[in-house]
Amino acid sequence: MTDLSERTRHWETVYSTKSDKDVSWFEENPVISLEVIDAAWGSAPASVLDIGGGASRLVDALLARPGCRVTVLDLSKSALEAARARIGENADAVDWVVADVTDWQPQKTYDIWHDRAALHFLTQPEERAAYVRTLSAALRVGGIAVIGTFAPDGPEKCSGLPVMRHDAESLAQMLGDGLSLLDSRRHEHLTPWGSIQKFQFSTFKRLY
Repeated sequence: MTDLSERTRHWETVYSTKSDKDVSWFEENPVISLEVIDAAWGSAPASVLDIGGGASRLVDALLARPGCRVTVLDLSKSALEAARARIGENADAVDWVVADVTDWQPQKTYDIWHDRAALHFLTQPEERAAYVRTLSAALRVGGIAVIGTFAPDGPEKCSGLPVMRHDAESLAQMLGDGLSLLDSRRHEHLTPWGSIQKFQFSTFKRLY
């Protein structure tokens, strides 16, 4: 299993030396995430846990929705501080959690688990098993999990690190019978420097 301190050092270096607009995964508007969440959940109020949210703008969009309660988890304190500074006075409405998803014990459950490009960095079976344990502890029965990763024909590395690419079938096998696949779609992400990264987004509902 990857050393947690090593993983933390890597992402602290990334976010302390680059602005959020200077990383390949930057999105000015997180359209695909919002579309996938809306398709599965609709406009009902929800508690959302954004895994590996970093300095993503998803939290901004979710805060604008009535009744939406947001928790952002990332192992980089610098990333979360950047997001807090960007949001300003509304940042106090968000729960900011500095932790590694493979080593975190949630104290409550959530309606929506959202992960855009965190899981695919977990290349070891024991890391993915730990991820599933955390998801199972954090997502309430009837809740949805939205997981976006590089697609099977997507990049083999990101931020200098190897990744494990997924499709809906590999995610379903990893998550087990307690989560049922609702939707899967491909997405071509345009990086700030104009290259295309092929993603897939899969949505699951927790059955029990």
